[in-house]
Amino acid sequence: MAVIGRLSRLSRLIDAELRRTFAAHGLDSASFDVLATLRRADPPHRLTPAELMRASMITSGAVTQRLDRLESRGLVTRTPSDSDGRGVHVTLTEEGYALIERVLPDHLATEHRVLSALTDERRETLAAILRDLLQSLGDTTDGP
Repeated sequence: MAVIGRLSRLSRLIDAELRRTFAAHGLDSASFDVLATLRRADPPHRLTPAELMRASMITSGAVTQRLDRLESRGLVTRTPSDSDGRGVHVTLTEEGYALIERVLPDHLATEHRVLSALTDERRETLAAILRDLLQSLGDTTDGP
């Protein structure tokens, strides 16, 4: 109970810290996730909705809602695929790229601040333990 309780409390506290960071830039965590995923893609920072769905491990409906919000703000564009008449590509706009470039340093600073009580060695140990636990529960993604 002590482990699960502490993990739950940490999750809530960390989520609150991240929400504050994202809100300072007019984003929520879902929007940040899409923008950061597109930023990690090779230039021109373009993916299909299915690729975004796999990278974010969310449903297609959730991707659509996120993309609708981001497109209305001019942060992404959706264009028909040249190779697949039914397919669509989602591309980070210049404004979206500039925004994620401003958010990332603050996001990383928040993560460093949240983990500042741990040495680098303890962070690595904790990451390995959490990875083992996630894998034991069927989560095989090895992302951040």
